[in-house]
Amino acid sequence: MAVTAQMVKELREKTGAGMMDCKKALTETGGDMEKAIDYLREKGIAKAAKKGDRIAAEGLTSIKVEGNEAVILEVNSETDFVAKNVAFQGLVEELAAHILKNKPASVEEAVGQKMDNGTSVEEYINASIAKIGEKLSLRRFQIVTKTDADAFGAYLHMGGRISVLSVLEGTTDESAAKDVSMHIAALNPKYVSRDQVSEEEVQREREVLTQQALNEGKPENIVAKMVEGRLGKYFEDVCLLDQTFVKNPDQKVRQFAESKGATVREFVRYEVGEGIEKREDNFAEEVMSQVNKK
Repeated sequence: MAVTAQMVKELREKTGAGMMDCKKALTETGGDMEKAIDYLREKGIAKAAKKGDRIAAEGLTSIKVEGNEAVILEVNSETDFVAKNVAFQGLVEELAAHILKNKPASVEEAVGQKMDNGTSVEEYINASIAKIGEKLSLRRFQIVTKTDADAFGAYLHMGGRISVLSVLEGTTDESAAKDVSMHIAALNPKYVSRDQVSEEEVQREREVLTQQALNEGKPENIVAKMVEGRLGKYFEDVCLLDQTFVKNPDQKVRQFAESKGATVREFVRYEVGEGIEKREDNFAEEVMSQVNKK
């Protein structure tokens, strides 16, 4: 039986599943609508789609290292309870292993890839949604490489609430690299060094600081000098190498790296849910809304 656009539309309305999933379900079941619905439910796709409008801003970040390659990733859930779920933690590990092996260029590419078990990443995530009962999503990842002469610093804070992956060039001291990542987790710098800060950002900051100094009534002839001094403080806030090392207040991070014969090449810091607009529900109202549904 030929699968028509109208049939796909009807199945979408009944299950909330995606168009391609509906088309595949109808094709696999010879156009039988009820069997197609069962097919989607069995795959976890129908249940997953109904949760599509929920906000998944909790979850875990994680890191997997294999030789000179590593991946840092974030997988989201709706509640922090699920982050403690063994099945969810297993999902995060499986996704990390898949990404490191197959090296997709984007999340979109990753979810379309086949896993070793024959299912796509998207199907695997949907099956986990059906089992765990919350919206889950692979939000982001980054693959990082190094040479035999470098060290990865892999640090997970609060069981994966924050993860940092750094690369120290010129040393194989993983302990030192991990100390740098621990610092990054705590102080959250935006850049490795000053030369990574755009001229546009520096100029914007200079203009703000100049206006602040003038508003304080400082004489114009000393404002420029004051601003350059305050710019130095700004760089300390946003640039890793300019920051005071958390494990030794007498050292800058640059000095700590140099003491190991190393330089910090790059870092990636992920914090669960950062940048996601979370729904601020009043807990009492939420409870009452559930009571009123019964």
